[in-house]
Amino acid sequence: MTAVRADASGQFMIGDVLPVNRLGYGTMQLTGPGVWGPPSDPDHALRVLRRAAELGVNLFDTADSYGPLVAEPLLRRALAPYADDIVIATKAGFTRQGPHKWTALGKPAYLRQQCEMSLRILALDRIPLFQLHRIDTEVPLEDQIGELKTLQDEGKIAHIGLSEVSVDQIEQARAIAPIASVQNLYNLADRSAENVLDHCEAHGIAFIPWFPLATGGLAKPGGPLESVASRLSATPSQLALAWLLHRSPVMLPIPGTSSVEHLEQNVAAAGLHLTDEDVAELTSAVTSPS
Repeated sequence: MTAVRADASGQFMIGDVLPVNRLGYGTMQLTGPGVWGPPSDPDHALRVLRRAAELGVNLFDTADSYGPLVAEPLLRRALAPYADDIVIATKAGFTRQGPHKWTALGKPAYLRQQCEMSLRILALDRIPLFQLHRIDTEVPLEDQIGELKTLQDEGKIAHIGLSEVSVDQIEQARAIAPIASVQNLYNLADRSAENVLDHCEAHGIAFIPWFPLATGGLAKPGGPLESVASRLSATPSQLALAWLLHRSPVMLPIPGTSSVEHLEQNVAAAGLHLTDEDVAELTSAVTSPS
């Protein structure tokens, strides 16, 4: 049986010029517990990344803080030299003090340092999508976005993205530099960023939902998607991803996993076609805090 490929999810043009298959892959789960330290099986992590590329995944989301300095080196080992269609989206703006500990740092000199480090670690001449991992409230936004714009003007990054932002913050940033993507928490069970998604759709900005599966909560046995999944011969995770793909043409889910088997199941969601009735049933099956 031929495996479903990620290109079945359709394509989106980041910044109107950079094509990606809409179903991508997020590297955070390739690190140790608490997004800290290396994976327990580095060789298997490499197999996951290479299998993702084999299945047509060409948007790989990562960050300098994943590990830290674990996910980016794994990407390089697995995929460099990169195929022409591979798009690496990395992030900077967080420092790490231990497992589950994150502190925003948006000083321009730090963002520049991390961009230079990511270029070297990933073996890239230019980062296709460089995202501000968090806005640092202690640093003027114009200084943070302004430094990214300078890096863009220097040719070190192609496109600028934001993470966990409001509509007002997107517009403030867009007054300084073009914004190609927004990465906010969003999934079937948490649609609190609905207005941000709608704003991105209206302006052609890629919306990259992190925790698209609510870290597995939607997929647990007996969960709210189980009955629908049984009727459609799909897994709850596949339904959750298919629902996201159906929700908006600018949606680029990046489910992460450390398992080749789960990766293949996730990618297969690209070939799952939901009817309007299916979507309505899924939407009403889960109560969102929005």
